[in-house]
Amino acid sequence: MSTTSIKHIAEDYNMSEKELMSKINDFGIETTENGHVEGENLTLLVEMLNEEIREAKGNVVEVDSKITVQDLATEMDKPASEIIMKLMKMGTMATINQEVSFDIASLICSEYGFTLMKKDSSEIEELEIEALMDIEEDLEKDLKPRPPVVTVMGHVDHGKTSLLDAIRDTDVTSGEAGGITQHIGASEVKINGQKIVFLDTPGHEAFTSMRARGAQVTDIAILVVAADDGIMPQTIEAINHAKAASVPLIVAINKIDKPGANPERVKQELSEQGLLVEDWGGDVISVELSAKKRINIETLLEMVLLVAEVEELKANPDKRAVGTVIEAELDKGRGPVATILVQGGTLRVGDPIVAGVASGKVRAMINYKGKRVKQAGPSTAVEILGLSEVPQGGDQFVSVPNDKAARTIAEKRQAIQREEMLKASSKVSLDDLFAQMSEGKVKDLNIVIKADVQGSVQAVKQSLEKLSNDEVAINVIHGGVGAITESDVLLASASNAIIIGFNVRPVSGSEQLAEKESVDIRTYTIIYKAIEDMKAAMSGMLDPDLVDEDTGKVEIREIYKISGVGTVAGCYVLSGKIIRNSKVRIVRDGIIIHEGELAALKRFKDDVKEVSHGYECGLSFVNYNDIKVGDIVEAYIVKEVERTID
Repeated sequence: MSTTSIKHIAEDYNMSEKELMSKINDFGIETTENGHVEGENLTLLVEMLNEEIREAKGNVVEVDSKITVQDLATEMDKPASEIIMKLMKMGTMATINQEVSFDIASLICSEYGFTLMKKDSSEIEELEIEALMDIEEDLEKDLKPRPPVVTVMGHVDHGKTSLLDAIRDTDVTSGEAGGITQHIGASEVKINGQKIVFLDTPGHEAFTSMRARGAQVTDIAILVVAADDGIMPQTIEAINHAKAASVPLIVAINKIDKPGANPERVKQELSEQGLLVEDWGGDVISVELSAKKRINIETLLEMVLLVAEVEELKANPDKRAVGTVIEAELDKGRGPVATILVQGGTLRVGDPIVAGVASGKVRAMINYKGKRVKQAGPSTAVEILGLSEVPQGGDQFVSVPNDKAARTIAEKRQAIQREEMLKASSKVSLDDLFAQMSEGKVKDLNIVIKADVQGSVQAVKQSLEKLSNDEVAINVIHGGVGAITESDVLLASASNAIIIGFNVRPVSGSEQLAEKESVDIRTYTIIYKAIEDMKAAMSGMLDPDLVDEDTGKVEIREIYKISGVGTVAGCYVLSGKIIRNSKVRIVRDGIIIHEGELAALKRFKDDVKEVSHGYECGLSFVNYNDIKVGDIVEAYIVKEVERTID
């Protein structure tokens, strides 16, 4: 005997369970104690609901641009086999999933007394807006505290994985090739009854490729620095990534148990990078610990909770789920698999979702322990199955009202993506900087500097920053020693920055990535050449000066009042010439009494473009008639003069 839950029927007919129960009572249909409809009752309910839909729509069948035999059968509530037979009689052979033309579909519909119509494309936009609106509209009263999402960053071999291992109390390091993190993982820990979510990211994905797509997934960053090693190039890179993302930092000074550990030297080096720890009178929290010996791990977690409390992290768990794809892959056995972070709402098994250009229904959710779960609330990372294709890391996902909305939105996004791929990317470059800059009084030019030695980095940085003024600011977001790497390109892409290389070249692969991400890389061997290029680019960003250029001087000698026109001045051109579209100043006894525009310029009764020195003319002024004989009219035009940086 067939049986279906009231919840599933409500979802299929896009109505609330309460609304469906009201209809069930109206129809007099019996339900089971556990909220199901069975057998004949189910058949009857479906027929009556379909009849209601038909009555509401009248005899109109609405279809998308693609029309299959199944669509026609469903819309008209007819068996698909019957539609196929009709088509065969018309000389068209078709299977249940085959598309038919609009004309043939119209003929089939007319046989059953229906009119076929194409859906309005605006409905698609409404569906997308409806699906995404929940992201924006969170009321303060609906917000509830959520756990913090933390990323661990730092130089290789400084103990990032060992620290996560200590936090999770599981031996992850031994299972990894060469001790380097191979896979983005997500794990949860509890301390003092509160949850913390950790994202284990190779490199700086949480801050670069994801942020380049507009996804802000991390609330707090833990910067791991080895007490015996100090600040290293990758540490500086990590600091700059976190600063660019405006994420609060907690410094974990690791390996304090090792001989030669010097936490104070680390704090000194941190201060040189603009991070002043609390011990030194700053506001950056630092914790001295040993991941290997499990020293001060709990203190670090307590500090995370403290920063989270200050940040007042909140989300609404009672809306449709929204969040970010952390990573995704195509699994041979399971199909597209995506690791997602729920940032708002609650995601449940069975929910239709859209993730970037992928769509589908959540078939299963697996948590960080490998266990299947039925729902995931804010700040929960899970693996999901059921998507149509593999989304990209950093794509936003959103739960939508029904499968149809999910498919429609995904198809529309795919079409937009295809269009965007055809268009050239519009990242900032020195060549077209002026056209790229958005309007505003203060304009920023973000720069990543790479050089052969640290002294050159500082020299280039100081020389370029001196070019900043009140209107244009050069912002060096990262400076480092060595070749231009893919990580530099990703940071530049995420921050819309230009990369300046001094005595260095891009490594293999980073030039191709820069081309793909439309990042401008400029390499120099002479510092002043870099400065000259920056000056030229910044001069283009300066708003031009507006200068008044006098063209002629005219004396008013007669005044005529003409009905319908107003006051007209009979004038003599004393010097230069007066042009029809010029602006004017009217001067009386050496004082400017009016500034405005010419309404008309005439010679006798004819309109003319200009009148030169020594000739007479007639003038009238826009919205101004208070003129007298003897007034002087000074004609001028406004010119834009390009400004340069000295």
